[in-house]
Amino acid sequence: MDLSGIYPPIATPFKNDEVDYAGLTHNVRRWMTTGVRGLVALGSNGEAAYVDDDESERIVATVREGVPRDRVLLAGTGRQSTRATIEATKRAARAGADAVLVLTPYFLKSQMTPDAFVDHFRAVADASPVPVLLYNNTSVTSVNLPPDTVAALSAHPNIVGLKDSNGDVGQVAATIARVPAAFTVLVGSAVTLFPSMMVGAAGGIIAVANIVPDVCVKLYDLVRAGKHDEARLLQRRLTPLAQAVTGGHSIPGLKVALEIAGYVGGDVRRPLRPARPEAREILHRLYDELMEGRTEVLPHE
Repeated sequence: MDLSGIYPPIATPFKNDEVDYAGLTHNVRRWMTTGVRGLVALGSNGEAAYVDDDESERIVATVREGVPRDRVLLAGTGRQSTRATIEATKRAARAGADAVLVLTPYFLKSQMTPDAFVDHFRAVADASPVPVLLYNNTSVTSVNLPPDTVAALSAHPNIVGLKDSNGDVGQVAATIARVPAAFTVLVGSAVTLFPSMMVGAAGGIIAVANIVPDVCVKLYDLVRAGKHDEARLLQRRLTPLAQAVTGGHSIPGLKVALEIAGYVGGDVRRPLRPARPEAREILHRLYDELMEGRTEVLPHE
């Protein structure tokens, strides 16, 4: 499975605390007119922690209806127990996911040792009907999946890749040096996309690709084409919006930015609160500043 490329970890729009499936369908159709490799449903930016199991399956099925089979649909299925993760993975596969993205368990942090991670992920991969990608996001979990542990897991035939959202290019490089060439490392930090690709990352699952997918694809294409000076400049232009979308204003900011870009952002689900009033002005300015140069970076080649 070729997983290289750019993926938006798509937002889940809500209306009156219910999933807005019509809004989700609208967004998927529009993303499919861009150059993204595929979509990630029910990632951290999709508010997966706040979505019920039956909603999760319907969300994956709804996204699958709009994602053709020549593109990739990944679904987040990480849970705190191995048993629950396996069940969530099977549900996602039934709903049409091509592969699953499994966040590290983290509730009892002191017990989440490398051996515990190896046992957990191997059990999930053994039971999964579809390939498994590891998901490391220390800012959310406060646990880390170190390179040696990833290397041990990469030997499993059904564990095919890693999303690393830590923003640590050194750790990305160390991981890539330890895994087989066919093992795909994607980064979850848009502000490190260029340097991470320079050390061997195969692309990114990045929140700002929800908003400006073709700009992100253009950056990816420039690196792949060896046009590193142009890629570096585009990374510099993309970084302020990328930092603000979820780093500065979190998921509520992502919803606002989606609306600015013409997508359906919708509400956040409680206990999240809407973005502060000033967030719209800030995000609109950053979006406009990036898109002022759109003729230089679009369309996708």
